[in-house]
Amino acid sequence: MTVVKSALPEPARGIAGDALQGTLVDLLGLSLIGKQAHWNVVGPRFRSIHLQLDEVVDTARAFSDTVAERAAALGLPPDGRPETIAAAFTLPSPKDGWQQDTEVVEVMVASLGAAIGRLRERIAATDEADPVTQDLLISITAELEKQRWMFEAENWPRDN
Repeated sequence: MTVVKSALPEPARGIAGDALQGTLVDLLGLSLIGKQAHWNVVGPRFRSIHLQLDEVVDTARAFSDTVAERAAALGLPPDGRPETIAAAFTLPSPKDGWQQDTEVVEVMVASLGAAIGRLRERIAATDEADPVTQDLLISITAELEKQRWMFEAENWPRDN
């Protein structure tokens, strides 16, 4: 059953839908990673990293809503159920328990980097299929790249 009819042709709608659903999973996962790290970070930079994690969480949650609404506008029901996210999520995540501030930074750089890599693949896939979805993915990528840069700068200079 399609409740919303889209002007986008079916093959293009499928490509956009796959890109949007994958992005939704990554964004909801990033928000969970960020909160887990936020609650468990310790170390001399606790406060600054604690607050920076909230920025990532807020960004991921806001964009996840925008992504889900774009899918719905195309007549594709977004799926953000916990079981869907758990089954499809593959970004690097923090260990359980307390995490040293440097470890939190490393996992955030890795998680954001993996999400950015997948977003860039989705940007390429939606180029001809749906430039509107592509534009949304480009905006998300720009913001996540900024967040990744800010975390990466936290552990500079590196010892190795």
